Amino acid sequence: MGSFLIRRLLAVLPVLLVVSLLVFFMLRLAPGDPAAVIAGNNATSEDIAHIRAHMGLDQPIAVQYVRWLSQVMQGDLGYSYYLSKPVTALVAQRLEPTVSLALGTVLLAVCVAVPLGSLAAWRMGGWLDRGLSAFSVAGFSVPVFVIAYLLIYVFAMQLQWLPVQGYKPLGGAQSQGVWAWLRQLILPWLTLSTVYVALIARITVLVRHALANAAVPIVTVVGIGVALLIGGVVVTETVFAIPGLGSLTVDAVLNRDFPVIQGLVLLFSLSYVLINLLVDSSYVWLDPRIRH
Repeated sequence: MGSFLIRRLLAVLPVLLVVSLLVFFMLRLAPGDPAAVIAGNNATSEDIAHIRAHMGLDQPIAVQYVRWLSQVMQGDLGYSYYLSKPVTALVAQRLEPTVSLALGTVLLAVCVAVPLGSLAAWRMGGWLDRGLSAFSVAGFSVPVFVIAYLLIYVFAMQLQWLPVQGYKPLGGAQSQGVWAWLRQLILPWLTLSTVYVALIARITVLVRHALANAAVPIVTVVGIGVALLIGGVVVTETVFAIPGLGSLTVDAVLNRDFPVIQGLVLLFSLSYVLINLLVDSSYVWLDPRIRH
């Protein structure tokens, strides 16, 4: 078990290196100049050139990459071109909303999908099984933003039970309590969990010692779902105006803020790899056949 984890951890490094190479060079080759965005519409070519030199964008791409990679290896993700703040500080400021959204979504999806899938498998061919099949097709077919707007229309605009947008922090000076935090996240949780309830419920089976035997495929699907959650978080945070890492990513892309984009993609990739590592490691404990 120990050697397995060591091998997998060592395999993370080349994956992250390849990701860093791809995202760095693709950003530099994409159209658009961050210096021109920062300078504004009325800037002269001299102003843009001065900003490019100040940010180091006039250096060869290979030199820029080596310098950035050396900083990353020291835990420094660089400074935001647009906000003039350390990327690590921006990530720390936006981390709580994203973690709250992601963990709540996974918890809700698992708590709903596993019992629902077990009941559907127990009554195979019954109305619950057929209904779950239809729900799964709908859950995979309908885009996340469409589900979000439907829930906003029903529960926020028509019934006025929940707020439309925004986020209330759980802790800190701006905290308004647990209920205020929950109210802002109920609709985003419901939006994101729809796809994962459908995914997990369809893979859950009910046989002898059902949950023990179904644990491996369920954990696999949960792991895949958490990894795919990254894309859903970006859309959901944008729709619900949640100030998390997803909305930070969108703002960075619009502003051509290379350091922020590079840092976030690297963090998302690291999260993806570590989640897969945890899923693979859990097989040894969940399935006795793998253990022996």
